[in-house]
Amino acid sequence: MEKRIFNFSAGPAILPEPVLKKAQEDLFCLPGVGMSILEISHRSKTFEAILASAKNGLRQLLDIPENYDILFLQGGASLQFSMVPMNLMPPANKADYIVTGVWAKKAVKEAKRVGTVNVAYTAEASNFNHVPKQSEITLDPEAAYVHYTSNNTIYGTQFDYIPEVGNVPLICDMSSDILYRKIDVSKFGMIYAGAQKNIGPSGVTLVIIRKDLLERSADTLPTMLNYKTHTENDSMFNTPNTFGIYIIDLVAKYLLENGGLDAMYATNQKKAALLYNCFDASNGFYKAHAVPGSRSLMNVTFNLPTPELEKQLIADATAAGFDGLKGHRSVGGLRASIYNAFPLKGVEALVDFLNDYKKKNS
Repeated sequence: MEKRIFNFSAGPAILPEPVLKKAQEDLFCLPGVGMSILEISHRSKTFEAILASAKNGLRQLLDIPENYDILFLQGGASLQFSMVPMNLMPPANKADYIVTGVWAKKAVKEAKRVGTVNVAYTAEASNFNHVPKQSEITLDPEAAYVHYTSNNTIYGTQFDYIPEVGNVPLICDMSSDILYRKIDVSKFGMIYAGAQKNIGPSGVTLVIIRKDLLERSADTLPTMLNYKTHTENDSMFNTPNTFGIYIIDLVAKYLLENGGLDAMYATNQKKAALLYNCFDASNGFYKAHAVPGSRSLMNVTFNLPTPELEKQLIADATAAGFDGLKGHRSVGGLRASIYNAFPLKGVEALVDFLNDYKKKNS
């Protein structure tokens, strides 16, 4: 078998090796079924058991209360940018949005098609290098909900707290950091996350929604864009991404068998600290984009003194087996995405590489 390299891609991202190996076995023939996981009917007892297991695994990991439904949808977070206001903004027809990056701006754009948006905070003036303190967020007590993005893949910032929003439902796009640590789900009205970063493969969107909020979804909404359609049909109103949900089930089992989210959080802190300490000790050769206190544990973004040095580093790193370090096309620079499945040894190897590159080019 060809040797695997270190994959720092922001998504689709690295998956746990035991999950990949199990999927490899089941790809040809599921035990006791006689066909591939790619071939089974979503209406079969086999898939019904997989779906139930995936939901149960996530409920255990996140301690999701029983008054929340778990959905596996499609269309990514981008579709949720539209579904959230369409379902949850009426009848107030206004909502608060905390803007800390590109994806939050896109969410605002879609929400404005439905009603009025109050930008409760924006970090755009500082090129999104931080997240706000609680005291800096200006909320409307009559808003239908408050929306924020917990982690920003492009700029490498992350909330280390859950905003306090009073009795207004809190909606969170957790696409790039869900499952990185334990959270109190009861503080949220709804959580959504594209699976392709920390949960599974691309093509599945996890939605965790408090059941009472479903009453806001008007029957006049298009059927597929109504959350009630999907809760009433257990995510199977249309054919779901069966393979993606199967992988999510395997990932949940893997996490539960390896210490759960407390163990993941401890490792994630250790991995991120190795990189940020490397930057901070480099005398400015490596500079993190995010300021201390806002630095992401999932997406570590940084720059070098010149674009030429950055370009050469990416080329040298790729040749050395470190793939996916090029920053997002909109901002450039470099980015190391070190999600749950990324091994500690990979971060240690990258730090050694970065230190060596600095010595050669200082």
